[in-house]
Amino acid sequence: MRFVFLLFVSFNVLSQSEYYPGKDWVEQSPNSQGLDNKLISDAILFAEENENSVSKDLRISILNSFGREPGYRIKGPTKFRGEPNGLIIKNGYIIGKWGDVERVDMTFSVTKSYLSTVTAIAYDDGIINLDDKLKKYVWDGKFDDPHNSRITWHHLLNQSSEWSGSLFGTYDWADRPPKGLSIEEIKKQKLSEPGKAYKYNDVRVNLLSFSLLNVFREALPKILKARVMDEIGASSTWRWYGYDNSMVIMDGVNVQSVSGGGHFGGGIFINSLDHARFGLLFLRNGEWNGKKIISKDWISKMKIPSENNPSYGYMWWLNRGDRKWQDLSENIYYGSGFGGNYVVVVPDYDMVIVARWIDSSKIGDFVRKVIQAHK
Repeated sequence: MRFVFLLFVSFNVLSQSEYYPGKDWVEQSPNSQGLDNKLISDAILFAEENENSVSKDLRISILNSFGREPGYRIKGPTKFRGEPNGLIIKNGYIIGKWGDVERVDMTFSVTKSYLSTVTAIAYDDGIINLDDKLKKYVWDGKFDDPHNSRITWHHLLNQSSEWSGSLFGTYDWADRPPKGLSIEEIKKQKLSEPGKAYKYNDVRVNLLSFSLLNVFREALPKILKARVMDEIGASSTWRWYGYDNSMVIMDGVNVQSVSGGGHFGGGIFINSLDHARFGLLFLRNGEWNGKKIISKDWISKMKIPSENNPSYGYMWWLNRGDRKWQDLSENIYYGSGFGGNYVVVVPDYDMVIVARWIDSSKIGDFVRKVIQAHK
């Protein structure tokens, strides 16, 4: 009897363990994981039929969207995009996929969620304090004046820094300026105090990347690869780029300061399978196969709504405020990028959803269709 009991306990423990993909990712039917097969097929068809309208030639798309900015030019690599593709992950298993999920494409501002994760490593290692002022860490003049000297890591992470200056040839005021104003009018706009206003601004995001480079003193893609992507079994195909003029000398070595998006080109180029692994890491509260990669403390902090924008945390979007997807849980959070790039984490249903090149106005409807497939 004792032998039988031990077998039962062992089986029970195994049956309760969470699945993590190895080199190969196990696929299961939606039905086996408690979802309706047809409804998942219908949701996938919806994603395929609602392709984003951005041109396949992303240089054209970028210029059409951002070319009006003063002094604008594409400074980093770009790539022709592929067809819509994506994955639906339930309980760690692939239960739905469409398109070429191994194709490496630009992911634009989803890069910000990866940059946030590099900040998490610095935080977890105890080499930064989120309430510290940046002038303590970066002393080349970028945080010296009375206004900029009050900026903290917290401000940079939730895009409330209001930093003023020029970085790699672009002024803060030249990034997404209000339409209809002259350059002189744009330059004269009054800045709020750091922490008092939200502004989605890639120059200031790139300043976070530059500041982290000053802390780690080695290229951020190397940090991300060693500490996160290799640990979760990501492929060797992803890349993280900066600009043709964002090389800096760090400890006597030329290192590229990478960008937090593809607004000016660059950013992370990655396939959907690697995105899904990244999303699963966060769904599992920063652990992978029993190893802590990112602390639960950080994940809790990054999901706190910003003081000036309840829809935004630490470079992850939250399903709250003006951007809330109606009838869906506020526990949902996601990385979002130009052209319809999404990594969506749905904790209440143990799901990760990756969608590439979907119509951005349809992403909430798509996520809703996936969730409604639960029996």
